[in-house]
Amino acid sequence: MAHTLTASARASRPTALNLDTEAIITARSELAACFQLAALHGLEEGICNHFSAMVPGHDDLFLVNPYGYAFAEVTAQNLLVCDFDGNVVEGEGLPEATAFYIHARLHKHLPRVKVAFHTHMPHATALCLLQGPPLLWLGQTALKFYGRTAVDEDYSGLALDESEGDRIASVMGDADILFLKNHGVIVAAPTIAEAWDDLYYLERAAQVQLLAMATQRELKPVPHAIAQRAYEQMREGDPQSARAHLHSAMRRLALHN
Repeated sequence: MAHTLTASARASRPTALNLDTEAIITARSELAACFQLAALHGLEEGICNHFSAMVPGHDDLFLVNPYGYAFAEVTAQNLLVCDFDGNVVEGEGLPEATAFYIHARLHKHLPRVKVAFHTHMPHATALCLLQGPPLLWLGQTALKFYGRTAVDEDYSGLALDESEGDRIASVMGDADILFLKNHGVIVAAPTIAEAWDDLYYLERAAQVQLLAMATQRELKPVPHAIAQRAYEQMREGDPQSARAHLHSAMRRLALHN
C-alpha cells in the first residue's frame, strides 16, 4: 500500500544548517511521542500514515517519519528532515511518497499549518465512508470541532504527485480538520500539542457518534447557538489544555515504556 520516493529524490542539499537548537530538539521529542501515543491508542495503520511538523526556525523544512517504520518505532532520532523539493536534509532513509506529497504541499501552500497529522484511525475514517456530513454536532467532544472541518468528497487514489497534494491543500483551505471521503483524516494545527489534542479528541468524538448511530434511535443534535457557544468556550483554553494534555500523555508514555 505504501510507495517511497525514488532515490534520486534525495539530492545533495547543503547541510550547513543548525538543526540542533533547543526548539528543534523539543519538536523532535514531542513529535516522536505523538507517533508512539498514536500507536498506543490504535490510531495507526501498519507502516502507513504520517505526521509532520515544520522545523522551528526554518520555513522550508519539515520533520516527517521515514518509510518502513511503524508508529511505535518512530523516535526523535530517526525522524527525517525534508525540504519542499523532496530532498532529505537530515536522517537516514526516505519518506513514504504520499507522506511527502501530502505534507510538503500542505506546509508550502498553507503556511499556518505548522503541524499536519494524517491517519486512517478507525472511527474517524469510518465516518469518511458514509454519505453526507461525517461529524455530527451531537456531543460535547464533537463541538470542539464546530466550524473547523472541511470535507474532500472526491477521492482520487494515492497522492503520488504534487497535483494531488495541491488539491488536498486547496480543499483544506482554512479548516483544521479535513475528512477525506473513502480515505481518512488530516489534522492541521499551529503546534504539535494542539495537533495531538485534536487527533485524540476527533477519534473519541467519532467513536461516540458511531455508538449512538448503532442504536438506530433518533439522534439529538445540539442547536446552532449552543454549539457555537460551547465551541468558543473550548477554543478559548485549547492551547493551554492541549499543552497539558501532551505533557500528561508523555508522562504516561514514559511509564508505559
